[in-house]
Order: sequence, then C-alpha cells, then structure tokens
Amino acid sequence: MANTSHVLLTSHPASIFKYAAPLNWGESDPLLRGPVVASLTTREHRNAIGTHSGSYTVYRALANASGALTMEHKPDLTNTSPVVNIGPYPSWEDPEKIVSLDPWGAKVGEVFQSFYEKGYDIRPTIAITAAHIKMPEILEAIELGRLHIDEKVITKNRDVVVTKAAIDPVWYLPGIAARFQVSEGDLRRVLFDQTGGMFPELITRRDLKLLLPPIGSTTVYIFGDVQNIADTSKKLTVRIHDECNGSDVFGSDICTCRPYLTHGIEESIRTAQEGGSGVIVYFRKEGRALGEVTKFLVYNARKRQEGGDSAATYFHRTECVAGVQDMRFQQLMPDVLHWLGVQRIDNLVSMSDMKYNAIVQSGIEVVRRVSIPDELIPPDAQVEMEAKKAAGYFTEGKTKNVSELKKVKGRKLDE
Repeated sequence: MANTSHVLLTSHPASIFKYAAPLNWGESDPLLRGPVVASLTTREHRNAIGTHSGSYTVYRALANASGALTMEHKPDLTNTSPVVNIGPYPSWEDPEKIVSLDPWGAKVGEVFQSFYEKGYDIRPTIAITAAHIKMPEILEAIELGRLHIDEKVITKNRDVVVTKAAIDPVWYLPGIAARFQVSEGDLRRVLFDQTGGMFPELITRRDLKLLLPPIGSTTVYIFGDVQNIADTSKKLTVRIHDECNGSDVFGSDICTCRPYLTHGIEESIRTAQEGGSGVIVYFRKEGRALGEVTKFLVYNARKRQEGGDSAATYFHRTECVAGVQDMRFQQLMPDVLHWLGVQRIDNLVSMSDMKYNAIVQSGIEVVRRVSIPDELIPPDAQVEMEAKKAAGYFTEGKTKNVSELKKVKGRKLDE
C-alpha cells in the first residue's frame, strides 16, 4: 500500500521547488535547455506538470494502491537506449518548430548524465526500437508482384523490417498557445477547466512551462534507412494516420482508414526499396479525437436518419452529437516530422487538406499528394468519401453527386 500519511501539494511555489531542473526551450545545447523532469520520486526536481505515460496514470495509481508497484520505484534503463540515432537536427533548436514533444526525449541517458549524477530522476519520453511486421495486405502485394523480396526491407520470410519510435507528448505551453494563436493564460485556464481541475499548477504555477498531458502517445514506423529521412537527395513517402480502432484493427468497412493505412505502408515500402525511406506516423486520436463512444453514436444517427446514410448530412450528424466536426487540430502534427528532420515529402499519402496545410505551413515542402485508389474504398465508406471530396478533400478524380453535396461545400474534414 502506498504511503498516504503525508501529501505534498505542488500547486503553490515553495522553497522545496527551488531545486527544479532548469528549462530553456529551444536551446541547442541540451544541458542549457535542461531535461524534462516529471517523475514523482524526487518532486523537488520537477519542472513539468503531469506525469510520464499520462494516459496510463490511473493504472499506475491502482498498481501503487494495491501494492503491486512501489511509489519509490525507479526504472533500470540499462540497454534501453535507441537502436538507431535520430538527430539532432536544426529544427530541434527552433522553439517554434517543436512544441508538443521533447526532441531530446530518446537521448536523456546520453545527454543528461550530469543531472543523473546529481540525483535527478529523468526518464525517456521517446523510445526507438526495431521490429518486423507482417500484414495480409502486404503479403498480397508481394504475391501480386507490386512489392518484391529484397532481403533488406522485406525478408525471405516476407516480414517487413521497420524501425519504430514511441513518443509521449510533452507540451511547451507558450509554444502551444502561440501555435493556436491564443494567450498562454487563456490556454492554461481552459486546460484546467476541461480536465476538471486535474492540474491546479496550470493556474498557480506559471513558472512551470511544460505539461505532460494525459493523452495517447504517437508511434512512428520507419521503412528503409532512418538517415535518409532528412536527406533531400533521397525520396521520402509519408502517411500521417489518426487512429481508427474499428477499421485499423478489426476491419470495419464504414470508413477507409485501414485501406488507406495499408496503402501508405505499401507506398512507404516501395520507396524504401527504391533507395529512399518511408514513414508512417500513427496518432492516438480515436474518432477524430472525439472518442469512440461519440463515434459509434454518430454511426447510429447516420444509419437511422430519415432517408438513410447520406453524404449531404455526413458532417451535420457529427456536429449534432459532438458539437464540432473534428477535434484533432493538425497544428501540432508536423512536430514529429521536424523531430525526424523532414524537409521535403515527395509522396504524401493523404487526401486531407487539414494535414497538407499544416505540413506546408510548418515549412515542409510537399511534392506530390497520393489519393486512395478507388478499388480500396469499401462500399459502406462511399458516403464518407464523397462527402469529404465535396468538402475540399484532395482528389485526382471527379466528385460524384455534386448537387446532393452542395450543402457541405466549403467544409473540411480529414481522414
């Protein structure tokens, strides 16, 4: 059982917090920048609001309360360092380019050794490993000759070799506020209100500029040589994908998510086999960040409305339930690309105007946009696709039933 005899409030500055780690976001020297410290074992060193693996905080609390995990546990990080090196890149030094993750998050054991020696409990917010993946759609592409076994990207066992990175969010609040063109004070107040007062430091500790929000992580899958990503002489294919559990995992046919994801993977593999690299960025933003319960409620509303499911009312049904079409707000999405050193994307496997605009406005060139092939769109997803095309989606073909969709013309919603 965790020790509950004394509770240390962190909501007001006190002498104990004078030992907090320094933070100068955007400094090129990581020692001057300072580490992200959000662990609970040495509270006096904390310079961030929230905790590591924020979306799993309650599970960790249950482990503590039940005695399965001690409050004093510090992870043994022996042999956990990245399998490949990523960065640093010039974008890491720009406090405006990266505001939603810690670019040094995978290198803490390497660059913050002097802080460790002083007793700071610094934990990685990024982990980089290697793996093999095998998917039926990729096996089919091999069988049909669209991809080939090269024993480098695709092994003789038809496994695909990948490098993958898991990234926990680290929000630099002044940068987040600037990205959304709001004041830092207003951002802090709304975050405090909408989390039910979970983090009082948002209001009382303006000196703490970092927040580790309790939201899902991001996973990056890299095909081919990681170093090629930042090399503009090499081709780069990118698919930005927002989580859709029903389609991605279980193959639900009401949307195009899994077909588009597997198409992006195939295109990424092809580019890697041609001497470039491919990147899949997988964000945990289920149901357009509205949540899966809301998504299923919208499904019911669409199917049961008078006249049945309709492209003309596709957006409206979501707004009726959620009050908004989409809450993913792609403004933060390009940060992971800047962490990877991306300067140019030769093939962006996406039809989304929101994603495209966010990428190019962040300073990354996009040479070509790749639509999902018509034959990969499930029959039950035709309504979604036609509504999105009419609303501003990039497409190389013509939009069907334009007269029916005129009500939604000008709106935007991404996959």
